Amino acid sequence: MDARSTLRQSMRKKRRTLTSKQQAIAALKLLVEIKKLPLIHQSKHIALYLPNDGELDPTPIVQWCWTMKKNVYLPVLHPLSHNRLWFVKYTKHTPMTRNIYGILEPKAPYRFIRPAKMLDTVLLPLVAFDNKGGRLGMGGGYYDRTFSFIKQFNAQKPRLIGLAHHLQEVEKLPIESWDVPLTAVVTDHGYY
Repeated sequence: MDARSTLRQSMRKKRRTLTSKQQAIAALKLLVEIKKLPLIHQSKHIALYLPNDGELDPTPIVQWCWTMKKNVYLPVLHPLSHNRLWFVKYTKHTPMTRNIYGILEPKAPYRFIRPAKMLDTVLLPLVAFDNKGGRLGMGGGYYDRTFSFIKQFNAQKPRLIGLAHHLQEVEKLPIESWDVPLTAVVTDHGYY
């Protein structure tokens, strides 16, 4: 097992040990931190995720975005392009289903798909992060492939912000050439 796989395994285990009460408190603290960010207030089209496997829960952010009249999108496994994502508008009435990984996502047929390049901000999950913007994901490469255009064309949007529990921070991550760097990381303890 390589260093990234070992780290991925230990960090996933660490975040899964948090109790449901700790998770709920962390989610509310995350919302407080997110509300401080001007770029979130400026964003009209925000993609998030629904939590899985101990990930920090952005559901309170979804609720807040709806009250602020922002358009919210969820990632959906692209049906034609392997290891890529589509972003589908998410409302209180969106029918949902579980994908091949058991993660909830909007159910086809989709009412509104927004191209990744047309999103303002993407709040994405991660397994580990460092203070240089390095992100270790689950290992499927979905976000890196979907947002490779940012690195390739030095695109300014969307801004990628990783969400994590503060205990997921590491000193330094081994970064690969295909890793798309984050604009920032926000945890239940602050902004990096």
